[in-house]
Amino acid sequence: MTDTLWHKPSAGHLHSLLAAYTVGDDPTLDLALLPFDIQASKAHARGLKKIGILTEQEEDRIFHALSDLNVLAKQGKVKIEAKDEDCHTVIEHYLTEKLGPAGSKIHTGRSRNDQVLTALRLFMKAHLAAIRSALLELAAEFLAKAEEHRALPFPGYSHTQQAMLGSLGHYYASFTEHLIEDAEFLQSVLTHIDQNPLGSAAGFGVALPLDREGTKQELGFSRMQINSLACQTSRGKSEAAVLEALVQIMMTLGRFANDMLFFTARECGFFTADDTLVTGSSIMPQKRNLDGLEVLRGYGSVVMGHQHAIQGIAFRLLSGYNRDLQLLKKPLMESLAIVTSSIAVAGLYLQGLTPKEETIRKAITPAIVLADIATSLASEKGIPFRDAYVLASAHTPDAPDLDRNLRSKISMGAAGNLCLEAYHKRLAALGK
Repeated sequence: MTDTLWHKPSAGHLHSLLAAYTVGDDPTLDLALLPFDIQASKAHARGLKKIGILTEQEEDRIFHALSDLNVLAKQGKVKIEAKDEDCHTVIEHYLTEKLGPAGSKIHTGRSRNDQVLTALRLFMKAHLAAIRSALLELAAEFLAKAEEHRALPFPGYSHTQQAMLGSLGHYYASFTEHLIEDAEFLQSVLTHIDQNPLGSAAGFGVALPLDREGTKQELGFSRMQINSLACQTSRGKSEAAVLEALVQIMMTLGRFANDMLFFTARECGFFTADDTLVTGSSIMPQKRNLDGLEVLRGYGSVVMGHQHAIQGIAFRLLSGYNRDLQLLKKPLMESLAIVTSSIAVAGLYLQGLTPKEETIRKAITPAIVLADIATSLASEKGIPFRDAYVLASAHTPDAPDLDRNLRSKISMGAAGNLCLEAYHKRLAALGK
């Protein structure tokens, strides 16, 4: 049996039930962290060479061994056993097996605490950057739809009842703006967590002149997280910040999913769905179910639940490391995966749901223009709005000119003044 990194020759082995209980899902979850832990281990090795702990030859051999391990991991040839506990043990045991005493030097000045901190930061940075890019791509797709359908009348809803007239372009543009805001918020979180914790060790530093500034540069962090204890107690806070950004995204995508489930129901029938986006029923031959949208809507609640779990786990822990923090990995990783796939699924439905213009126009009730008539009466006749409101309510037109009504909505951001160029500029500024 391979000993844990903390095992002492004079001590007995931990009870097998307790060992399995405390290790939990780490052997599976840490496979995703392994490449980032290898990256951080390379940076740490270079730092150890700078302060004379490793010779140039030892540092070179460690670097190449870590590169070999990374290749094996990409090929799926690395497995983390329960007895290993985590990816940190795998790395150290691999180096020791390959390099002997030189490999065992890698843990000098380092704790598994700052190892996991650093690997998680790199992991979160990589995934948030990819999600940000996907968000901007989806925002651009919604913007293209807004331009394509800017003149198509579309009912706006209040209290789930037809309220005032908008356009389908106006509807799509609302999601463009939300997605841009979500990407901007995510970027602020990415900036917040972009700081180097490596060298903080177990939370209390070490009696070595570690080149923390060098590892910051090596790992591509924008700034240093200075206080070693603050590094450790940022576990949970960083993950909670990431989850808040992910919740905001799922709120946007979940609203789109819920809307489309309503708009595609037979009672509305505003869109037709591509055959590749529907499932069927085991008993009802006529069914065309948009299961993907229902799952997308449900996943929003899952991510929110993960956010609450992370906050609850990290809340009121004594300053320093606590094993509770291990339980943050699963909700964090699962939420990142959910959001990544949900963005892609939302894009599929955006492209695969085709508006039925004739059906939409027929479904719009004549009374939908009454608020605009009241506003016009108050503006043109100079009468108090409440008087205009009463007059308008008594004169519902039989067949209002919907296109003319749309053009009359000239306030900024209204259906007749979508200001779509502003979104193009924001997307360009964000790198899309």
